[in-house]
Amino acid sequence: MRIAFDYQAFSRQSAGGISRYFCRLVDELHGFEETVGVFAPLYRNQYLAQVSGALVHGTYLKSYPPRTAEAVVALNRWLSRRQVRNWHPDLVHETYFSPKSVVPPGCPVVLTVFDMIPELESQARGVAPGALRLTAKYSAVTRADRIICISECTRQDLIGIFGIQPDKVSVVHLGCDSLPQASDETEANDWTEANDGTEAIDATEARPRANRPFLLYVGLREGYKNFDSMLRAIALSSRLSGDFDVVAFGGGAFSAHEQAQIRELGFREGQVRQQAGDDQALARLYRAAAAFIYPSTYEGFGLPPLEAMTLGCPVICSDRSSIPEVVGDAGEYFNPDHPESIARAIEAVVYSSARTTALMAAGRQRAALFTWGRCAQGHLDVYRSLVNA
Repeated sequence: MRIAFDYQAFSRQSAGGISRYFCRLVDELHGFEETVGVFAPLYRNQYLAQVSGALVHGTYLKSYPPRTAEAVVALNRWLSRRQVRNWHPDLVHETYFSPKSVVPPGCPVVLTVFDMIPELESQARGVAPGALRLTAKYSAVTRADRIICISECTRQDLIGIFGIQPDKVSVVHLGCDSLPQASDETEANDWTEANDGTEAIDATEARPRANRPFLLYVGLREGYKNFDSMLRAIALSSRLSGDFDVVAFGGGAFSAHEQAQIRELGFREGQVRQQAGDDQALARLYRAAAAFIYPSTYEGFGLPPLEAMTLGCPVICSDRSSIPEVVGDAGEYFNPDHPESIARAIEAVVYSSARTTALMAAGRQRAALFTWGRCAQGHLDVYRSLVNA
C-alpha cells in the first residue's frame, strides 16, 4: 500500500506532539514494509529531519525567513499537490486541518482528530453550534473519508459536536515512548532547587536543595489543566502541605497571578517550584517524585500519566474525559472539581506504601499496552478497510 502524508504539520511545527506522532507513525509503518511518503517540500520540523531521507520528499530548513511562515505553508500546498499526484498514493493521511487539500481526485483521505477542546470551550461560552461548522477543522473533517480519534472520549465529542456519522470514525490509541535516561541518574534531591517561579530553572542544571519528597505536575497550567485546584487541594491538607514540595515541570515560569496564589495559600518560599529541562530531566523527576498528579478536566488522550507509569511513578489523576480510558486501573482517581477529593486521593497514595507499590506495578503493566507498533497497526487496519472497501 502506498501511504502519503501531507505537508501541514511539518510546515507549521518545528516540534510538538502532533508532528512527533506523525513521525513515529511513519517510522513504524515503514518498518511494516509499507510504502510511505511524506510530502513537505520546505519543512522546519526537527522530528521529520530525523526520519529516513528516502521517505521524505522535501528540504529541511532550520527556520523560515521572518514573517514568511504562512507564505511557506501556501507554497508547500502548491508544490506538494503535484508531488502527491505524481506519486500515485493509495490514500493520503492529512496531518492537520485545512479547507484546501492536495489529495488527487478519487484518492481516499484519512484525518486524525486529537481533541475537541476549542469546540467545547466555544460551547461553554455560548457560541452557536452553526458557528463551529465554519472552521477549517470542520471542513477537513467532513472532507475526510475516515477519521481516526486518539480516544473514545474524543470520538464521542467529535460525533456529538460536528454531527459526524459514527461509522466514519475509528479509535486508535497513541503509543508512548520511554523517556531517555542519563547514565549518571541522580536521586530526588537533584531536582528540588528552590525557585519562586519568576524564572524557569533548567532541571539539567539544578542542584540539591533539601531532602524533601515532592509531588510532580507536568505541562501547561492554564484553564482546563486545573493546576490551581491541585494547589488548593495540597494547601487544604496540613499533612501534605507540611510534608511535600510541589514541582511543576514545563509550562513556563509562574505568572504573577500564580505567584500570588501560591503565597495566599500559605506555601513556604520555594515550596512550589517551576522547573524546565529536557526529556532526561523529566525522566529523573518522574523517578524521584512521590507521585505524579494529573488534575486536568479534559484531555484528548493524555501522555504524561503513561510516561510516569513507564518510570515507576504512581499516578493520581482526574476521573474526567479520556483519562480513565488511558490510565485504566493503574491510577488513584479524584473529582477534579473538588480540592477535598484531590487531597484525599493524594493522601491515600503517598501515606500508604502498599498502595504506592501496587500503583507502580499496575502502571508498568498498563503503559506496556501503549506501544507505537500497536498504534501503527491500528492505523494500518483503518487504511486497509478504506482502500479495500
